[in-house]
Amino acid sequence: MDRKGRLAFVPARYGDGVVGGAEAVLADLAHGLAARGWDVDVLTTCARDHFTWENVFAPGTEEHDAVTVHRFPAVVSTPRAERAAIGAAIEAGTPVPLVDQQRWMNDDLRVPELYHHLLDQAQDYRAIVFAPYLFWPAYACGQLAPERTILMPCLHDEPAAALELFRPLFSGVRGLWFLSEPEMALARRLHPRLAPHRVVGAGVHVPDAYDPEGFRQRHGIEGRFVLYAGRREGGKNWERLLDGLAAATLHADLPFRLVTMGTGAVHAPPSLADRVVDLGFCSARDRDDAFAAADAYLQPSQYESFSLTVMEAWLAGTPVVANDRSEVVRWHCERSGAGLCYADDLELEECLRFVTEAPEAAAALGALGRDYVLDSYRTEAVLDRVEASLEDWLPTADGSA
Repeated sequence: MDRKGRLAFVPARYGDGVVGGAEAVLADLAHGLAARGWDVDVLTTCARDHFTWENVFAPGTEEHDAVTVHRFPAVVSTPRAERAAIGAAIEAGTPVPLVDQQRWMNDDLRVPELYHHLLDQAQDYRAIVFAPYLFWPAYACGQLAPERTILMPCLHDEPAAALELFRPLFSGVRGLWFLSEPEMALARRLHPRLAPHRVVGAGVHVPDAYDPEGFRQRHGIEGRFVLYAGRREGGKNWERLLDGLAAATLHADLPFRLVTMGTGAVHAPPSLADRVVDLGFCSARDRDDAFAAADAYLQPSQYESFSLTVMEAWLAGTPVVANDRSEVVRWHCERSGAGLCYADDLELEECLRFVTEAPEAAAALGALGRDYVLDSYRTEAVLDRVEASLEDWLPTADGSA
């Protein structure tokens, strides 16, 4: 096979046990392009968790299928008190001077060895792809060789997104890949002088088969349940979902258990605790079968740039109940007709009542979702769009336009 050039993909985390949409999308792109004849390196940290940045994986080089992975130690050398104080001001919408924004960014994870690797070897890559925008590797390293840098920002409508700190990253790189039209529209509002950009989407792998009954038997789950998969944390609105689900269950006498998989603590309200089944981090097989077995998938997060788990639910023919404040997920639900959106706890209860009382109609919604994903986000179609942009933006092997 003729090789097409050398690419570097730079997620802050990569490997077994890593939970995160940006990380999953970037890893899939890396492996997909390697299978198409590109020489692909993944440049990442030794960390698995994005809160502590503890170095879990060994530093050095290893092969993952056709991808070469280079790991560099994550460095957190301060108590991060300054970051917490400045971050609180950012979250509150208080104007923060650029110098304080820079202190906020640097009082957290840093990866000096990755920085020096790219300082020395950036010219060896036809393109260097960073995701997401919010962490130090993209901010600090993404500006080392902007003429060959592509940013997949995985942008959310959050206070940090509008910081002056990030303007050079969004305006000065060779190109930006967006996962959805609403994400691109948000970037244009926040950073009017965007670099060249395209919506490429994210590829969703289609399982060969589902075994919902096998999933139930493996985990001893009986009766009807709703599912949440991903990071259990405040940024995903997890605690608010637990409270809302507890209230809805009590008021409407809902029949569902809540099955959840992923990372982070659960801490369910007492009235819901005996209905929660926490599976922790699960295999791909369990994940797929869980989506197929669930009555509905719950997506409480308002900060989404694509929502891979929503697509996985729809591929399994399962309807989605989603937070209306997520412009991206609401857009997917409106386009597909396969989801129900709620603005508050009362509307969450109404959505779950519908799933409870009209299971056949709910299943019909899920079927629409599968058609939507297959029409819009097949992996090969996404890789086609990615390769087309690489050829347009970086048409020669030395990275010149």
